[in-house]
Amino acid sequence: MKIAIVGTGAMGSVYAGILGDAGNEVWAVDVWAEHVEAIQARGLTVAGASGNRTVRIEATSHPSEVGLCDLVVISTKAVDVEAAAAAAKQLLGPNTVVLPIQNGLGSADRIAAILGDERVAIGVVGGFGASMVGPAHVHHEGWELVRLGERHGPATPRIRRIAKTWADAGFRVQVYDDVDELVWEKLICNVCFSATCTILERPISGVLDDAAAWQVASGCAKEAYEVARARGITLGFDDPVAYARAFGEKIADARPSMLLDVLAGRPCEIDVINGAIPPAARELGLAAPVNETVTALVKAKSAVT
Repeated sequence: MKIAIVGTGAMGSVYAGILGDAGNEVWAVDVWAEHVEAIQARGLTVAGASGNRTVRIEATSHPSEVGLCDLVVISTKAVDVEAAAAAAKQLLGPNTVVLPIQNGLGSADRIAAILGDERVAIGVVGGFGASMVGPAHVHHEGWELVRLGERHGPATPRIRRIAKTWADAGFRVQVYDDVDELVWEKLICNVCFSATCTILERPISGVLDDAAAWQVASGCAKEAYEVARARGITLGFDDPVAYARAFGEKIADARPSMLLDVLAGRPCEIDVINGAIPPAARELGLAAPVNETVTALVKAKSAVT
């Protein structure tokens, strides 16, 4: 399969390296020139839970060099999805599938508005704990689950073909008929750890092992869970605190991408993660005071970091 990964930060680099190592024709498309040049010169190194490998893949900052693809994975941060979607137009043939993989809520809808509703599927990936070591070098703490589904309706043959490509590369993959379930199960875990780790500047273990920090983090998860229940979303668990804790324990040494962004002075995804819960709660006559508070604190921290 010919695959373009648009946005090869930490998670995008993991996808690109492992899918490329499996024999797919993979193109890394990224605006980080040093990263692109390093991949071109010496390949992409992926280290960590999936093993250590250096893979020769294509890399460019110019989508016009790629040609038409079977699959386009948009793995930028949520703030960059419109720009990534516009760049991806050059990669689309009549049967190309676009697979957004972002944290939080709303990115797939924004991409579909640009590229067309019919060609956009949904991907949700959790339990990797990836971070960039340097240009052309990524490390990930876990190698958990890739969840795939169509934006509307049950799973189709095309999404199952995409799932097989990922599974053949070694990823653990699950296909869902209900896209809301896969989005909200991941969101509850993101909401649990992202803001609290960011405020405290701690890895996930630093929240799990501190009773006061865990009180805040688990409060965030419970509020998100109550919103999902009020929306009528089916979830595969009935204890959000236990579910989120089990998720965190698998990647205890990881630092959420929100923390990494704030420490680096980059825009973070607070508005589509913890910040998405209070307005969703208000629409249902609920309140989400813990998420509202941590969202304000992350924004205040971001403004002075």
